[in-house]
Amino acid sequence: MSLTPEGYKPRIVDQMLERKLHVFGAVSIEGPKWCGKTWTAENHAESEIKIAENRGPLTNRDYVLADVSRALVGDSPHLIDEWQEVPQIWDSVRSDLDSHPGHGRYILTGSSVPRREEYIHSGIGRIAKLKMRTMTLFETGDSDGSASLRELMLGKLEMSEKRDVELEQLVDFVVRGGWPAAMGVDPEDYGLIPREYIESAIEDACRLDGKRRDREKMTMLIKSLSRNESTVVSNETVKNGMRSYDDESISNDTYYDYSDCLDRIHLLEDTPSFKANFRSNVRIGKKPKRHLTDVSLAVAALGLNHKKLMGDLNTFGFMFESLCEHDLQIYAECAGGSLYHYRDDSGREVDAIVESEDGSWGAFEIKLGAGQIDDAAEHLLRMRDVFESRGNTPCVLCVISGLSNWAYRRPDGVFVVPITSLGP
Repeated sequence: MSLTPEGYKPRIVDQMLERKLHVFGAVSIEGPKWCGKTWTAENHAESEIKIAENRGPLTNRDYVLADVSRALVGDSPHLIDEWQEVPQIWDSVRSDLDSHPGHGRYILTGSSVPRREEYIHSGIGRIAKLKMRTMTLFETGDSDGSASLRELMLGKLEMSEKRDVELEQLVDFVVRGGWPAAMGVDPEDYGLIPREYIESAIEDACRLDGKRRDREKMTMLIKSLSRNESTVVSNETVKNGMRSYDDESISNDTYYDYSDCLDRIHLLEDTPSFKANFRSNVRIGKKPKRHLTDVSLAVAALGLNHKKLMGDLNTFGFMFESLCEHDLQIYAECAGGSLYHYRDDSGREVDAIVESEDGSWGAFEIKLGAGQIDDAAEHLLRMRDVFESRGNTPCVLCVISGLSNWAYRRPDGVFVVPITSLGP
C-alpha cells in the first residue's frame, strides 16, 4: 500500500482488518493510544487525513469543523485518523456510505470513544468495529508462535524443545509491555513509556467531554485498579483500596464516572466471567477479572520496576498472568473466539477460558514456574470432571508456563505450552 510506514512490523489485526474491509464500507479501529492503530491503518490505506495534525496556523480539526465533508476526500481506503475529535465525522461517513455503497472505502481510528449523544447513528451494517491492543510476544518476536492457539483448540500440538527462558526476561516483558515504541529501547528504559502513558491517560481522562475531574482521584483509582491486576474483585473493593492505601475516598457517582472515562480511553480491559450453559443450578460468578489494557501500565502505576518485581515474585505472578491473558485474548479473537475466566460459588476457578467461534472451549491455567505444572494439570483434570458432570466438557486443557522450555502433551492429555511458544 502507498501509505505503509517504513519499518512497519506486521500485526495480528492486519488480517482481521483486511477481511472486514472486504465486507463493510468502513472499519473503525479502536484501542489505546500508542498501540499502533495509525500505522496499521496506513498499511491498508491509499489516502489519509489526520484530524489533530497542524495545517499552517490551524489544525485539520479546525478545517473539518468548518466543513465536515473535507474529512471524506481521498482515494479508498481513506483513513480518517482520530475521528473522535470531530464526532460528526461518524454520521457523515455513514451517510456517504448510504448514498454511495461500496466496500473498504474508509478506515477510522480513535483512541477514545465519544459519548453516544455526540453522533446520531450506530453505523451498524456499514461501519464495522475492530479492537486493537498493544503487541503480543509473538508480534514483538519474543515468542516463536510454534504452538498455535488455533491448533491447540483442535487438540493439535507438536512436541518441541524451546530456548531456555530466564526469570529476568519475563520480568522485562512485563515492565516493557507491548508498546511498539518500546521495541529496540534499552531494557533499563523499558518503564519510561508506560509511565509517560499513565500521565497522558490521566490528563486525557480528566478533560474528557470538557468536564473537570480531580486528577488526584483519577490517579488513585488507577493505582487501586493496578493493585487488583488480574484478580476478581468488586467495585467496592477497588474503592476501599483507594481509602485504605491512599486515604482517598470517592463517591459511587464519581467512581462510575471516572471508570467510564478510563474505559472510553481504552485503559481498562476486564475479562468477563464464563457463562457456560450448564444443566445445573450452580451459581457462576459474574465479577470480571480486572486488567489494565497493558500489564506494564499496572507496573508503572504502582511504581514498580525490574528490581522490585524480582524481589516480589508474588506480585510478579499476577503481572505474569496478566501478560499471558493479554496475548491469549488477542490470539483468541484472531480466530473468531473470546476470552473469559471461570469462578463458581464453591470457589473453584480456572485462570482463562478460550471459547471458539463454534462454541467449543478450552480451559487454561497460567503458572510461572515449571515446578507448578503438575499441580496445575491436576487442577485442570479435576475441573474437567466438574464440567463433565454438568454436561459441558472442555475440548482442551492446557497449562501456560513461563519458565519452561518444552511444548508437549502429557500422558494425562493436558498440554503444556511456554508463553514464548504461544501464537495465534
